[in-house]
Amino acid sequence: MTAADAIRTMIVDGSLKPGDRLSEVSLAADLDVSRNTLREAFRLLTNEGLVTHVVNRGVQVSELSMANVVDLYRVRRLIEVNILRDAVVRHPAGRAMRSAVDRAFLAREEDNWVEVALANLEFHRSVVALADSPHLNKLFGTLEAEMRLAFALFEDPEFLHSPYIELNDEIITAFERSEPERAAEMLDDYLLRSERLVLAAYVRRH
Repeated sequence: MTAADAIRTMIVDGSLKPGDRLSEVSLAADLDVSRNTLREAFRLLTNEGLVTHVVNRGVQVSELSMANVVDLYRVRRLIEVNILRDAVVRHPAGRAMRSAVDRAFLAREEDNWVEVALANLEFHRSVVALADSPHLNKLFGTLEAEMRLAFALFEDPEFLHSPYIELNDEIITAFERSEPERAAEMLDDYLLRSERLVLAAYVRRH
């Protein structure tokens, strides 16, 4: 795993949050890389919009604007909805989608909302995997890190993630019944609902 991959993963799992400063000295030691390697990782992540250079403060994890959120969901709809609509129903990634839903239901029973959030990300990662495209898989790796930055607006993960467990279940059920068009329409509605929820949280916080 590269330094950029490691930092991206820390954003996805919530170890790094929007506004957190990234110390070159401590992070290079934690990742066991040189400071030059870390600076190269910072440049890559800056291009992806995940970190920001702030004058007199160094590098910090980015905080998304409302425009960022709108654009993020627009890209997700273009990618995920169209992939699901055109997917081969018996594709192995469909089983991964079902597994992610099962994992989310189990995590909810255990009141483990961090695990629910990770299962939800796995569900959408599996949707993208239906396309059999390494480029799209890589792109979604950046998108899911940006989603984690957006979800940081919520202090209550149960409020954020609870409604989507059943929705994910309905989407994969439609897909398993050889109804990819219906599953895609449901996913489109799902993402629109999620976007409105995140934007409302943004307005409250700002």
